[in-house]
Amino acid sequence: MKKFFGTDGIRGKANEFPITAEIALKIGRSIAHFFSNKSQLNNESLRKKILIGKDTRISGDMLEHALVAGICSMGIDVYLAGIIPTPAIAFLTKKIDAIAGIVISASHNPYYDNGIKIFTNDGYKLTDEQEIEIEKLIFEDFDSKCKTIKNMGKVYNFDEGEEIYANFLIDAVNPNISLKGMKIVVDCANGATYQIVPYIFKKFLADVDAIFISPNGKNINDSCGSEYPSELKKRVIDSNADLGLAFDGDGDRLIAIDGNGKQLTGDHIIAILAKYLKSQGLLKNNIVVSTVMSNLGLDKALRDMDIIHKQATVGDRYVLEEMLKFDASIGGENSGHIILNHHQTTGDGILTALKLIESIKYYNKKLSDFIDIINLCPQIMVNVHVNCKLDLNSFPEIKQEIESGEKELGTNGRVFVRYSGTEPLCRVMVEAFEFDKAKNICESIANIIKDKIGKE
Repeated sequence: MKKFFGTDGIRGKANEFPITAEIALKIGRSIAHFFSNKSQLNNESLRKKILIGKDTRISGDMLEHALVAGICSMGIDVYLAGIIPTPAIAFLTKKIDAIAGIVISASHNPYYDNGIKIFTNDGYKLTDEQEIEIEKLIFEDFDSKCKTIKNMGKVYNFDEGEEIYANFLIDAVNPNISLKGMKIVVDCANGATYQIVPYIFKKFLADVDAIFISPNGKNINDSCGSEYPSELKKRVIDSNADLGLAFDGDGDRLIAIDGNGKQLTGDHIIAILAKYLKSQGLLKNNIVVSTVMSNLGLDKALRDMDIIHKQATVGDRYVLEEMLKFDASIGGENSGHIILNHHQTTGDGILTALKLIESIKYYNKKLSDFIDIINLCPQIMVNVHVNCKLDLNSFPEIKQEIESGEKELGTNGRVFVRYSGTEPLCRVMVEAFEFDKAKNICESIANIIKDKIGKE
């Protein structure tokens, strides 16, 4: 049972356990020790190094310095990439032959949260087994294992990292596709994409209107970004733009808005990209992977396209596991976290945005022409704040309410209840062809959960 790691690294309120400077130092030592013993450099004459990036949160500097202290004390060099999207660290870790990559971010969460994500030297997130091993090391006494002053690690600024990553993204786009004349509004969530996104789209000669690009340490994801696209929708309509693109705080998610101000979910984007990849002969094994939280409409849309649909447990790591298992080239979550495995090892919001535009340009259509690629089944979601994540089956009333909802829906819908892996929330999702029925069942289950274990 893991105590620190959730579905996406270690996360919590900054300056509160476990996201403190003291714990970050121990995590730095643990990561350095773990990967130093596991890694095999392509060139053994090189010094071992760990790459670190962060988003724009005010607590990022504190955690970065603590991680650096822990890593350097173990004789490993640190390369600081500064403010940079999470997928950039995944790509660059492998590119520069680092033994590991670390991102300091809480993704789409508010500024007062922060977290630590870890990538292996091949650009993938940790397995459950690796997380358990690192957890065991966090409270180990490393004093006797720290290096002498002669062998201590050094710190280097890796300012060129963003340019290397930008060139990778640019090269991933079909050179025959032109964005010239397109008007695009981009919402950078005052986060890690605030510089690179406007730069890249201007490189493609698009008319770019960039909003939420003034981070101050406390405004990341604040009524903006992929979780709050209302301002983006308004801007797209008011400026008569072709489309809008919303990223989250660390740049691994994408939500798209068409020219009419309608929102396309991650499921929409997956369907569009799957259709395009299949037309290009690039949909490996004719398989698409999503999670159990994807809308039932996605499954039907893929079946209509004669595409095999596999489902994974919630969490991008588990999506990737299924992708690797079936050698699939695309997978993702309804949240907009999409993995294009023939390009990247993790979800990449900017890459997804570029390939989405490449897709609609290939068909010579507008994004609004694809809004009906999925016939969405009404899906109601309620988040219940909880004090602790107790076994829901240990509460007869909760179990009975869930079973009652499932029985009422039968084959015409489903009930899905789970705890968030990154926040103190219990998520209740009900999907049904009848909106009112879905709403009533969802609210009934959520109310029982709130009554039994809800936060006071």
